[in-house]
Amino acid sequence: MKKLLFALCISASAFSFAQDYSVPAASPRQQVEQQFSMSKITIDYGRPGVKGRKIFGELVPYGQVWRAGANSSTKITFGQSVNFGGKIVAAGTYGLFIVPTEKEWKVILNKDFQQWGAYTYDPKQDVVDVTVPVNKLSDKQEWFEITLNPTDENSANLVLKWDLAQAEVALKPAKPEAVTKIAEKLKEIKKIESDAAKTKS
Repeated sequence: MKKLLFALCISASAFSFAQDYSVPAASPRQQVEQQFSMSKITIDYGRPGVKGRKIFGELVPYGQVWRAGANSSTKITFGQSVNFGGKIVAAGTYGLFIVPTEKEWKVILNKDFQQWGAYTYDPKQDVVDVTVPVNKLSDKQEWFEITLNPTDENSANLVLKWDLAQAEVALKPAKPEAVTKIAEKLKEIKKIESDAAKTKS
C-alpha cells in the first residue's frame, strides 16, 4: 500500500512538473507587445537561429513565401486600423509572411493566421502587401528578430532582422486626424477630473 501511495505521489509530482515546464525549443516562441497610438500592436512568432547556415537564398529561398519566423505562422494584431507601409489595414489579427529577394522583401498580411508555416498559404487570402528595401547589417543577427521601433508617439517601424539582412515597414494610424482629436478630448477630460479633485480637497 505504501509503495502504491509513493508511486502515486511521484506521478502527481511529475505531472505538476510537466505542467510548469516544456521541452526546450530549437526556435523559441516570442511575443512582442507595444503601445501604438491609441491602442497596441502584438506580434507572436518563432525565432529560428542561423546556426552556421546560409539563410537567404538557401534555407529561405528567394522568390518563395516564408512564414517570417519558425513553426506556426507569425501573427500580428493591430488594436486599431493602421497605415501599413502606405496601405490601410483594418484592426484585427493577420498572418505575417515575407517573399524575400536579395535586394527587396515583399511583406504580406494574410487573413489566415492559424496555419503551420506557409504550407497552406493562399495568396487569395492576402489583405495587403508592401515591398521594402533590404539593408545589410554590419553585425550578424543570430536569432530572427521582429521589433517595433517608435518614430514618434503615433508611429513606429516594424523591423525584421536575421543573419545580415534587415527590412522595415512604416506604421502609422489610418486616420491621424481622428487620433489627434480623441487625444485632445481625453486631455480635456483628464484636466476637468483633475480640477474637480483639487476642488474637493
